[in-house]
Amino acid sequence: MDQQKGILLESGTNELEIVEFGVGNNKFGINVIKVKEIIQPVKVTKIPHSHPNVEGIVEIRDEILPVVNIAKVLGFEPSEDLKSEKFIITEFNKTKVVFHVHSVTQIHRISWEDIEKPSGMYQGLESQITGVVKINEEMVLLLDFEKIVVDINPESGINRNQLKKLGTRERSMKKLVVAEDSPLLRKLLQETLNEAGFQQIEFFENGKDALAFLHSIVEAKKAIEDEVQLVITDVEMPQMDGHHLTKRIKEDQALSILPVVIFSSLITADLQHKGQMVEASAQISKPEISELVQKIDELIL
Repeated sequence: MDQQKGILLESGTNELEIVEFGVGNNKFGINVIKVKEIIQPVKVTKIPHSHPNVEGIVEIRDEILPVVNIAKVLGFEPSEDLKSEKFIITEFNKTKVVFHVHSVTQIHRISWEDIEKPSGMYQGLESQITGVVKINEEMVLLLDFEKIVVDINPESGINRNQLKKLGTRERSMKKLVVAEDSPLLRKLLQETLNEAGFQQIEFFENGKDALAFLHSIVEAKKAIEDEVQLVITDVEMPQMDGHHLTKRIKEDQALSILPVVIFSSLITADLQHKGQMVEASAQISKPEISELVQKIDELIL
């Protein structure tokens, strides 16, 4: 994955690189940042009574990793060209997972502005598609890999029980802005943040809409610190990603006072520098909701 090196050194450009892969006759994409390695398939050890989308486990570089069959996840038939099949080794949410795909073709560098949100006609809380981008006259679908993993192992998702150990709290007057493209995660975040005491939350599907909302407050001649106390943002979002949103907030004299917490599956030791470069107030890995709430408390006392 030498192609990653350039983009890994940058932050806030509102660009990303995706690995294009095939399943059936469809083309899909995964953010390069999530990809550790792409290899030829190796022998898989089957696990009795495991989830139907899990082929089994493999040992790679002294690590035992689960193998998820993307064709099964999406309801496609097995590949007819076994020689083209690939294992994509990924890391996100502090977890490594191998995804079995039919082929891997190339890497594209694109702007988040070029990625369209799925239409309501084919997107809902259960959708596995987070975005659609046209590349070389063909549609490439971006999959929600976090949701695929949570569907297999619900315990890897946001756990509301983590909040109970924080005790009773009163935060109903605090106003938050949240940028998160996943409908399912927006719903979960609203439920968990409400339970944590935060009742005044404005949710947006991407950084572009969140930034427009903040600008509207300034344009209305209102003090930003009275209307919003903190911004929470995901990283991967169509139109404008979280790093670019953070950069725009921190470069704007009227908005720079706002604390910005990046809450993303991409918070790893290798990628911490990207949030630091755009002056994020904190970076917390999904799904650590209790850590997120504690950090909010620290930043808006």
